[in-house]
Order: sequence, then C-alpha cells, then structure tokens
Amino acid sequence: MKTKTYALSMAVFLGLSTWIGTAQAQDMTVVLEDAAWDGNTIPDGQQCAEYGGNGSTPLMTVQGIPEGANVILVEFNDESYEPLSTDGGHGIVGFDIVVGKGSATLLSVPGDTTTLPNGVWIEEENRDDIGVVGYLPPCSGGEGNLYSAKVFAVDYDSEGYKVLAETYLQLGRY
Repeated sequence: MKTKTYALSMAVFLGLSTWIGTAQAQDMTVVLEDAAWDGNTIPDGQQCAEYGGNGSTPLMTVQGIPEGANVILVEFNDESYEPLSTDGGHGIVGFDIVVGKGSATLLSVPGDTTTLPNGVWIEEENRDDIGVVGYLPPCSGGEGNLYSAKVFAVDYDSEGYKVLAETYLQLGRY
C-alpha cells in the first residue's frame, strides 16, 4: 500500500463505484498503448508466473479526465472467476496524475511486486491465495477467462476519495 496518505480500506473502496456523486464520464476513455493488448486476447507472456509468464498491467492512456482529478485508480478483475471477478480481485493500482491536464499515461506495472516507480502504488493487494503480492496478472491457465479493468478518476484529499468518473476496459481472454 502506498506510504503517503492514500491508504484506503478495502471496505471503503468496495463501495467506491456506488458512492453518491459518482459521475459516469461518457468522455473518459482508455487506450491500450501496446498493440499486443488488443482487448480480445491476453498477450503471450502477460500471464502469471504460475503459468510461465512474467505479466504486467498494460501501458494505458486515460483521456477525458475530469477537472479536479488528482489520482487514477485501476481495479483489475477476472470476470470469469467469481472470487476475483469484482472490486479489484487481481489488485487495485493507484497512479498520481497532473491535475487539469485531462489525460495521463499509466505506466505498465509488473505483477507480483510492491516495488513500483514514484507516483504508482498498490492500493489493494490481489485477493488470490497463491502467494502473489501486488497486482496478479491473468492466471486462469488458458481457460478463456475474461479479464477487465475499471478505471476511476478521483479527487483525493484529507477526507478521502471522491469519484469523478469511471469507465470499463476489456483486457482480453486467457
């Protein structure tokens, strides 16, 4: 978890997308910057180490970020596996962003580590029990599970998080 004051309990975050005042930003979009991430199939090597991979989150650009957002939170999920299908089952990664810029490129974050660049942190660990820390890359063993991300533009201050916009991104099947 980030060492700054961004710590957020899982109980609070689980309700993040349903907070009163949450805005669905029709203009906020996410672009996968690596052509290997086509939204249909998880690229070779991007699976978890248990299945021979060295997976990382995809490099993404978020566009149409609302004014006032200072953090992007990304929930990674395996929609086909109930225990990890919602609320960041594969981990929640946080990114500091420049306020007012309107777009941000989110670095690719390696799986199974909590050692990350400045301005990037693990907001919540994955909920699997295989001993992986931080973000858990796709780990279904090639069974065709559907992986996705929910991207939240938030305003963080001393009172906590306020969701300004959210969007959904299909990452592909593995």
